[in-house]
Amino acid sequence: MDRRDFLKITGVGLGGLVIPAFYGHAIAAEELLSRIDGATKKKLADVALNAARAGGATYCDVRIGRYLRQFVVTREDKVQNVVNTESTGIGVRVIAKGAWGFAATNDLSSDAVAKATAQAIAIAKANARLLTAPVQLAPVKGVGEVSWKTPIVKNAMEVPIKDKVDLLLGVNADAIKAGASFVNSTLFLVNEQKYFASTDGSYIDQDVHRIWAPMTVTAIDKDTGKFRSRQGLSSPRGMGFEYLDAKPADKVELPGGAVVYRDSYDMRADAIAAAKQVKEKLAAKSVKPGKYDLVLDPSHTWLTIHESVGHPLELDRVLGYEANYAGTSFATLDKWKEKFQYGSDKVTIFADKTQPGSLGAVGFDDEGVKTQKWDLIKDGKLVNYQVIRDQAHILGLDASQGCCYADSWSSVQFQRMANVSLAPGKAKLSPAEMIKDVENGVYIIGDGSFSIDQQRYNAQFGGQLFYEIKDGKITGQIEDVAYQIRTPEFWNACAAVCDESDYRLGGSFFDGKGQPGQVSAVSHGSATARFNGINVINTARSLG
Repeated sequence: MDRRDFLKITGVGLGGLVIPAFYGHAIAAEELLSRIDGATKKKLADVALNAARAGGATYCDVRIGRYLRQFVVTREDKVQNVVNTESTGIGVRVIAKGAWGFAATNDLSSDAVAKATAQAIAIAKANARLLTAPVQLAPVKGVGEVSWKTPIVKNAMEVPIKDKVDLLLGVNADAIKAGASFVNSTLFLVNEQKYFASTDGSYIDQDVHRIWAPMTVTAIDKDTGKFRSRQGLSSPRGMGFEYLDAKPADKVELPGGAVVYRDSYDMRADAIAAAKQVKEKLAAKSVKPGKYDLVLDPSHTWLTIHESVGHPLELDRVLGYEANYAGTSFATLDKWKEKFQYGSDKVTIFADKTQPGSLGAVGFDDEGVKTQKWDLIKDGKLVNYQVIRDQAHILGLDASQGCCYADSWSSVQFQRMANVSLAPGKAKLSPAEMIKDVENGVYIIGDGSFSIDQQRYNAQFGGQLFYEIKDGKITGQIEDVAYQIRTPEFWNACAAVCDESDYRLGGSFFDGKGQPGQVSAVSHGSATARFNGINVINTARSLG
């Protein structure tokens, strides 16, 4: 399935992030529940490991993957598409003569696996002719035979299609009844069955589940033809179908009237709220450009974190090894050595591949490294990056941080962003209390369009809902808002962060990187945060 096909299937707007290319074939829904048995996977892995040793490789890892996806797509009272896809195969990576080699096959026979291993070794030996220094792998202790599963309550693949369709059509009907002119809603479900083995002595079986329920609600002023839209405020999550069983204890009522949930999602309630809010947007006044104090909801802040912290602190970008899809980084090694003042003392940002419910949560990465949590920015100062096995020695580390990933058995694994999040404030503070201290500001909910330069230094961000704040009170919706930042100036303008009770996850299924391009799923958490004196521009084509 290519990118154009994905757009045809879903019609989903992705806010500027990368639309994936899914390689696989359509299957019947019941096939989403089938599996390759563990004994077969171990046997195939051993074929590759033994062939690698015999061929002169000093290291080998094997990934056997079965990647399953389901899309259920609706618009108003119609089902537009139901698609199930499956892709299965094996990728073999080796080090021979100090260089990497990789090959893959979708033929899961012993002969085909041995042939792919021989091809990987041949590629490594050819690459070795161009080496300036051999690959240095940080050590990893083999863990033997272990398994890890996303801790789901309800496997979304097991839920009948009819139940999913009924949910989405109910969402659409509620939005139309509440005043929407158009609405589309989608369920996008992912199950990655990943088996990893290596010459370090690990055989790791992982079962990863993710869910996303995007929607777009639109209202039209029939007299003027003017229209406004809002995307849903759900965040994709590393959970099962239980994510859509909204829990009252999770409910958060935001200033301005929006309602969100911490670890679940009421899709129907959000559709009704969106229909009312887009009608308000039609009547909202246009923002006056100038300096404002920004109060940013976590449903918005995740994207700013992703672009201005997550990407520039990927070590391969810092070193200039990677520049595709997002450029390199201004946060160079000299800044790390100096403990560069990346933000104010209110800013602690951490990476975490273990956080329950997050998109990036796994037990082990695609190099067999046990995942972990670590600080990137501590009390405003740059203290670390995101590192994999062959980069660790560059920072003087004796171990990888476990953030290596490939989006398919046919893709070679490389350094990918961990879940990167802003730590909540230590003092008790709610969003409503934060707003009371703002004389002239804008409160922003939801992510929108963005742009950022190739060093991750200059950027501009939009959103979904914008509320004017005057003398500590929200006066109503405004429109046409975007803010401009220089990354360190923005994070140094962080004046307050709400406490842990307001901490919520956002994120994306589609973080693009590399060439050939790959996508990964990543979450970013925060509580509502305030940034003082930020430049806001008016994005309208005219103010008339």
